[in-house]
Formats: sequence, structure tokens, C-alpha cells
Amino acid sequence: MAAVKNLCAQVPIDLHQRVCEEKDQAGQTTSQYITALITEYFKMKENGGNAIMTNGKNRTLAFQINEELFQRIKTHLERESARLGRNYTQREFVIGLIEQALAEAEPDTQDSADTAPVSPGEAPEEPDGDEDQPEDKGPALSA
Repeated sequence: MAAVKNLCAQVPIDLHQRVCEEKDQAGQTTSQYITALITEYFKMKENGGNAIMTNGKNRTLAFQINEELFQRIKTHLERESARLGRNYTQREFVIGLIEQALAEAEPDTQDSADTAPVSPGEAPEEPDGDEDQPEDKGPALSA
């Protein structure tokens, strides 16, 4: 067994209760639970502030790219790291792009109540009534 040393800290009562509940659910002693928490915290810090990917709540997304694109991404990450004054990771970059694309692609919840979703290649329904409509300028070009 590794050498151990006592670590004592005063914490707010609600945090203490939460720790006790979580450690009981995990079936661990307080010492085991706090050791696991602190170990996970330092691993996360070493991983650029990103959560450890073995907690069962994350999924892996992996794909291959060509060397030219990989080098462009590396160069971008270096520039962003310098600009931000911290390590900007590939994971952070790709997740940011995915979240941005999904936010743009997913209908806004407020707007979606007013309009029905339109499938790709389908024309949106024409509004009813005599609202101001742009003048028809002839047949539309199709791609």
C-alpha cells in the first residue's frame, strides 16, 4: 500500500451531504471517494481541462483526414493557443465546430412553433392571406 497522509478541510454542509450521498452510492469509504475525486480532477487538468472520457457518459467519435488538412488544423490550433494564452485542443476545436453546425442546422424552438419543418428538397408552404409578398421575377433556377 502507498504511503498515505491525512487531508482535512471544512466544507459547506450541503456539499458535505452531497459527497456523503455520492460516496455511499459508489460503495466507497470517504477516503476512497475523495482520493478518486482528486485523482480525476488532476487527470482532467492534465487533459487540458477536458473531462476524462472513460466515465461511461461520453462517446468516441473518430475519423481519418488527409495529411494536408491535419497540418492546417495543427497550424490553426497553434495560432489559437497563442491568441488565447492557453492550449487549444483538437477536441475543443472539433466539438466547437460540431456544436456551431448543429445550432445553425437545428430549428430555433421559438421559430419552429410558427412554421412547419421542411424536408430537404421540399418547398416551404406559402403563407395564407394577402401579406406583402415580393414580386414574382420569373421562374426560379434549380441546382
